Amino acid sequence: MKILIIEDDSTIRSGLKYCLEAEGYEIEESSTANESLKKINSSDLILLDVNLPDKSGFELLPEIKKIKNVPIIFLTANDLETSIVMGLDMGADDYITKPFRTRELISRIKNVLRRSTQIQDKINIKNITIDLQQAKVFKNNQDLGLTAVEYKILLILAINRNQILSREKILASIWDVNEEYVYDNTLTVYIKRIREKIEDNPSNPQIIETIRSQGYRIGD
Repeated sequence: MKILIIEDDSTIRSGLKYCLEAEGYEIEESSTANESLKKINSSDLILLDVNLPDKSGFELLPEIKKIKNVPIIFLTANDLETSIVMGLDMGADDYITKPFRTRELISRIKNVLRRSTQIQDKINIKNITIDLQQAKVFKNNQDLGLTAVEYKILLILAINRNQILSREKILASIWDVNEEYVYDNTLTVYIKRIREKIEDNPSNPQIIETIRSQGYRIGD
């Protein structure tokens, strides 16, 4: 999961980056509102400082939501009840005041991501629908009959939309599906099979892209 930290204090940013990377999260940073807008699409969760140099987090939040409906946790030194209520009413998912304990923030991040995943029960990509409740994939409302491994590979790519996933990351994520391991030389075969089921033209894939020497990606 990729977390975008929008915070103008470099010391706080670097501390958060260190702690969150130790938890396995991929981190992007931004010190201004305008800079952050270029990084929204690739983010799974945003830590948003209320006091930024070019505009407030309260002003930035609706701009973020126009780009992507991504979970947001406000970071602020202001613990006034009115500010907390305003942030939550605007669409923030949580609110934590500085200084905060790292373990508390990590716990809140996990809770927000868990709630976000529970709310989202379907992922739509062009004419493909991934139904998370049924663990099935449909094309034009027809069940494609993906195997457990095929489903897991497609889901990993879909959850990390617009991000390039290396073969190593994909392989590490599908360990122990049906108590077997997918080796590097078979991943290519699985990607080929998935494309044959989901793509209109598997020889010219429009959903799962191959990024040469880097891995695979599902884009917009």
